[in-house]
Amino acid sequence: MRQATIRQCAILAGGLGTRLGAITETTPKPILDVGGRPFLFWLMREMLRFGVEEFVLLTGHLSDSVEASVRSVAATLPRPVTLQFSVEPVRAGTGGALHHAATLLNERFLLCNGDSLFDCNLATLLLEAAADDPGCVGHMLLRRIEDASRYGVVSLESNRISAFHARPPAGTPGTINAGVYVFERTILDHVTPICSLERDVLPGLAASGGLSGTLADGWFIDIGIPEDLARARAELRDRLTRPAVFFDRDGVLNIDHGHVGTRDRWEWIAGAKEAIGLATRSGRHVFVVTNQSGVARGFYNEAAVHALLTWVAEEVRLAGGTIDDFRYCPHHPEAGSPPYRRFCDCRKPAPGMLRELVSAWDLDPAACVMIGDKETDMEAARAVGISGHLFTGGRLDTFLRPLL
Repeated sequence: MRQATIRQCAILAGGLGTRLGAITETTPKPILDVGGRPFLFWLMREMLRFGVEEFVLLTGHLSDSVEASVRSVAATLPRPVTLQFSVEPVRAGTGGALHHAATLLNERFLLCNGDSLFDCNLATLLLEAAADDPGCVGHMLLRRIEDASRYGVVSLESNRISAFHARPPAGTPGTINAGVYVFERTILDHVTPICSLERDVLPGLAASGGLSGTLADGWFIDIGIPEDLARARAELRDRLTRPAVFFDRDGVLNIDHGHVGTRDRWEWIAGAKEAIGLATRSGRHVFVVTNQSGVARGFYNEAAVHALLTWVAEEVRLAGGTIDDFRYCPHHPEAGSPPYRRFCDCRKPAPGMLRELVSAWDLDPAACVMIGDKETDMEAARAVGISGHLFTGGRLDTFLRPLL
């Protein structure tokens, strides 16, 4: 089975946006203001939740404007990201854009449309794509809608896409391409310098059995027409202002063996991965906030803490959930030496880690909960206005379920 976490996402951001009229003559669709931010901000932030660290922007129309906006957007995202840009030399189409970005693309990567967003659990897509057989070149995210006349429809048999069909009459329900893909790098063998992914490439892959799909539910928006751009501006910010679950680490997610710094000493609490999956599927952010004085004491370094938490997040995605972000405190007021031996505002019961995440992810503290195993966790939560809940043992998913 392939790794479920994919670190790179390419974004198609080169279209003309002609259906929006004069508004896109000077401002490309993906950077139009939606909810007080460029649309790409919301799309990139959603991808961050599922492990993406690098974005490749496939640009064409007003490429300089897109690049300038994306660089500004990246500075406001909750975590640092790497940016690369591929400018198509001519109007190349969605498949041609991939062709011209060939030198930038990883062995496996996500691809998404820069003018649509599907609010769903992407961990399911990544997990099912990881389980595909080696002959599968691509895996698509699909959605069932009541009126598919704008998009055309897809036939799905088991998990394989068998065919693409023309747009049905107005009012006809159907399964549509949601514009999010997992591709093997071998997709580049199927594209040409000028081609459409949707018209020229995907139907052939489906006919040869090289394309699979995941059907998901959730809020979907495509800002390609004025009515839906207006709907996005009215709804998107509220839709993506999520409640959140904060988890302490040692004693909540894993058995506290004392300064756990390596995988071999990690032992999951019963129901921990299932609890994170529950929170993800309920539409909540999931965060981990953990005191790690083992760094100050010299038991391990910050790189080890980061590597272990990254591995934990990958294990969670294999169970169908995600850890959106994490913070750790390496300090202790009495142990070690500077810069780690000091009082700080991040070591619980101080609320610094929680406050940082609340700010970075635009959270409403009143809509969040904190699960911890010590009174210091509860004190940190109270200081931020988050409801704290003391976990004293048993299955973590059983403990969490009534809180959701």
